[in-house]
Amino acid sequence: MKFISYCYNGEENVGIFNNDRIIPLNINLRLNTNSMIDLIERMNERMIENIKHIIDAQDYKYLPADSVRLLAPIPYPKRNVFCLGKNYEEHVREIINPIANKDIPKHPIYFTKTAAPAVAHGDLIKFSRQITKQVDYEVELAVIIGKEGININSKEAEDYVFGYTIVNDVSARDLQAKHQQWHKGKSLDYFCPMGPWIVSKEEIPFTVELDIQCSINGELRQASNTRNMIFDIPYIISDLSKGMTLKPGDIICTGTPSGVGMGFDPPKFLNDGDTIECYIEKVGKLVNRVSVSC
Repeated sequence: MKFISYCYNGEENVGIFNNDRIIPLNINLRLNTNSMIDLIERMNERMIENIKHIIDAQDYKYLPADSVRLLAPIPYPKRNVFCLGKNYEEHVREIINPIANKDIPKHPIYFTKTAAPAVAHGDLIKFSRQITKQVDYEVELAVIIGKEGININSKEAEDYVFGYTIVNDVSARDLQAKHQQWHKGKSLDYFCPMGPWIVSKEEIPFTVELDIQCSINGELRQASNTRNMIFDIPYIISDLSKGMTLKPGDIICTGTPSGVGMGFDPPKFLNDGDTIECYIEKVGKLVNRVSVSC
């Protein structure tokens, strides 16, 4: 199932995307919610079976997909997005900046990214040349946490997953170098495209091995598979949860493969009018265009 947040008649709602139809959950399941985080908190096996039933029976009220505006699946995360740096070996080798050496990490490297709001599929990534001149792209598989947990055993990690989406971890490389850390350069407004939906975990076998790609104006730049992550999803969930409670709706970005703009010689940073296509097998495609002001 593909869970979406969308805007219809000026109101935010949650639903299922199915064959170019939007199935509003507040109508078909009589759910009094328009929030993806609230939906995740309330989700249970019975609700999932009810959704499957109405889809299989085609017994539902729906909206045409072109009648709504997609939002990021979680437009306003309750907490910062959790991110992993240097989680693909080939990406580690291509990094050249003052705050990231080429040593393969022995432990996950965590940082957070602000998204207020996250940018939807089809929306613009905006920035000003007065703030940054070196904006880069990073396609990443994001894990959405489905229930609260602390000190989670890696063998039980899947139980805590709600689903998966795509995040483009847009990054200002010059700000990263200037401030000697990652948070500021990755947290500018419009720097967290997410979507187009959350694919439920039932759709993707665990262990997760998915092709992951990013193209700029049709030129394939990044191409790998999530099996190449240094730290896999069970390890990440277990390690991150040690002494720190994970909550429903938390978003964990699992790192990006090689092929980012700063890895080229000369670098290939984003320019006004560029189209970024982030693709992950079984999840979908997140497409955004760049808009640069002086």
